[in-house]
This record gives sequence, structure tokens and C-alpha cells, in this order.
Amino acid sequence: MAMMDQLNAQMKDAMKARDKQTLSTVRMLKAALQNKQIAKGEALTPAEEIAVMTTELKQRKESLAEFAAAGRDDLVTPLEAEIKVVEAYLPKQLDESAVADIVDQVIAEVGATGKGDFGKVMKALMPRVKGQADGALVNKLVKAKLG
Repeated sequence: MAMMDQLNAQMKDAMKARDKQTLSTVRMLKAALQNKQIAKGEALTPAEEIAVMTTELKQRKESLAEFAAAGRDDLVTPLEAEIKVVEAYLPKQLDESAVADIVDQVIAEVGATGKGDFGKVMKALMPRVKGQADGALVNKLVKAKLG
């Protein structure tokens, strides 16, 4: 399990450097992977590991938005550091123009013409961008192109 090995190595490095923030984040990520593995009853595939990391990133981004809106700057800074640690374990994210190009390709492939084809487009599109693009961004771009 390569991701677990990476987490263990980063955890050791954080301990040696006395970096409590990184250590705490890595421990949370490791626990999330282990919990998913226990629930599944067998080793996780790389795609499942990325799905767990994506979920962790999404949770942190949602919390960041809530804390920023509430003016809790004392919680925003540590959360931004956690997000950087989590992002290191995910594939490089596609930028908005790259996602828009993929959306255009999929719309052409499935022959979508209007809002009624939204589900068909999303069904074909999401496997292509899974783990590489935020679902909210994909949703927004597809609605804009079809609507």
C-alpha cells in the first residue's frame, strides 16, 4: 500500500522535525485510510485511497469556508496547512480550462443538446475527472454549457 507507506514516512519526518501540525494531519489521514480498509475488510485499491483523500480534502475545504465566514482566523490558518498536506497525496488537479475542454468533448460524444441531458453528460464525465477536478466545478461547467 504505497499511500500508507508515504504517510508513515511523512509521519516519521514530522516527528523528527517536531512539526505538530503536519504530524496531526498525517495521523488523521492515516486513520481515515485504516478505517476505510477495516470497513471494506481488505486492502484498498489506489483509486479507493484517492477517494478517501478527496473526501478528507473536501471536508477541510468546507470547514475552511465556514470558519472564514464566521471570522475565525485562528482556525483558518491551521486548516490551510492541513489542506496543503492532504493535497500532496492527490493527483494534480485540472484547472478550469482543462475541465471545460473535457466537458466540451463529453457533450459532443454523448450528443447532449440541453438541460435534459445533464445526467447523461455527468455520468460519462465524472469517471474521466475523478480525483482530478472538484465535483462542484464540473457541475457548474456542465450546467453553463447545457443551459
